[in-house]
Amino acid sequence: MSTSVQQAIASLPVPGEWMWQVVVRPRRRTLGIEVSPGGEVLFAVPADADPGAVAEAVRMRLPRLAEEVRRRRGRAAEPVKELVGGTGFAYLGRNYRLKPVPDEAGRRVRLHRGWLELPRSDRPEDAARLLSDWYTRLGEGWLAARMPPLAQRVGVRPEGVTVGDLGPRWAALDRDGLITVHWAVMQLPPALVDLVLVHELCHLRVPGHGAAFRRQVRLALPDADHQVRWFEEQEPLLWRGAVL
Repeated sequence: MSTSVQQAIASLPVPGEWMWQVVVRPRRRTLGIEVSPGGEVLFAVPADADPGAVAEAVRMRLPRLAEEVRRRRGRAAEPVKELVGGTGFAYLGRNYRLKPVPDEAGRRVRLHRGWLELPRSDRPEDAARLLSDWYTRLGEGWLAARMPPLAQRVGVRPEGVTVGDLGPRWAALDRDGLITVHWAVMQLPPALVDLVLVHELCHLRVPGHGAAFRRQVRLALPDADHQVRWFEEQEPLLWRGAVL
């Protein structure tokens, strides 16, 4: 099925420089289109999708989709951090300065007296992993407490919420109703983390990102349009683990 859908989309005037792919998601009932931070396009289709209908839906959205791809590709490169004393790291919208400390047994990254303490490491990649683990650890506790009132507001019962590295995606909902949030999202202010959560919660009610989905998000977050614009400003600034 994905091959025939891919062939149908390929017959459209899709710009040759685009990177795109088709994936089959059995839980979907309609076409879903995702654009990664780097401008790659993912077409998510139901298992029984009609290739002609999918192609027509994509054709209707091509102008808006092209604008979004251009916008994503025009963004600055992913932020890169140097893990030295004084480097800033955000957590829930607040900035903390890095303080390298001796690497002792059992020592982990922690906030202490206004500083973000990081055990020293000879390998920047290992130190970056300690920081992402710290975001993951704190994020899971914070999101677990944040989820219930938002789920009640949306009127759904998710399986739960976890934190991980999702690559170019900021959040994902699996077929069992479990929400995964990228650890980098925990750098955002709470209102924008709420937006990410509500986005996935609303997918439990409405697939796709059409008008019905946007209405559902606005019901849960009346200021959603402003928050979406704010998120678009903040998203390119999120550190995702790249180090010098």
